[in-house]
Amino acid sequence: MHTEKDLEIREHDALIVVDVQNDFLPGGALAVNDGDAVIPVINECMRLFTARCLSIYATRDWHPADHCSFAENGGIWPKHCVADSSGSQFAEGLRLPDDVTIVNKGTVSDKEAYSGFQGTDLADQLHARGVERVIVGGLATDYCVLHTVNDALANGFDVVILMHAIRAVDLDSGDGDRAIESMLERGARVHGGFSLAD
Repeated sequence: MHTEKDLEIREHDALIVVDVQNDFLPGGALAVNDGDAVIPVINECMRLFTARCLSIYATRDWHPADHCSFAENGGIWPKHCVADSSGSQFAEGLRLPDDVTIVNKGTVSDKEAYSGFQGTDLADQLHARGVERVIVGGLATDYCVLHTVNDALANGFDVVILMHAIRAVDLDSGDGDRAIESMLERGARVHGGFSLAD
């Protein structure tokens, strides 16, 4: 496993926080088991990035009410993260900085978009800011984190996954582990500790 033991934050890094929204937390419409456990780790990472004036992006599902991913419309998921609903809001405990860049995805009724790069200008924004490496954490490992990481790699960025800041849906048992293996095979690295080198 490609592991970053002590992750030194660099000048050309950016943090991508993936879909830490109410509907994906315990009690939400599409709850990820133990999903709220990612929040303290991400908060600590955001604190370090903010201290260095580095870019932080937060993606969120921002679905129309008739989105194709919903079971009632032929998809596989319960209705979740409908734009402007309480479930679509970021977790209350997530301390996003004032200058965070929010990336809405899944905004078109007939298009699924697990990745923060799909149908957005995220790659262009990162390139314009001179970002070379992205640090990724959030929900869920086997869907939106997986696709965001893979698209980041495809767009030429180095990627480090915050292992203690991701949780899986595991629709099929082991999906999360298989997603991590897939991301590593494509060239992502992992950081396994709770805190990052300060």
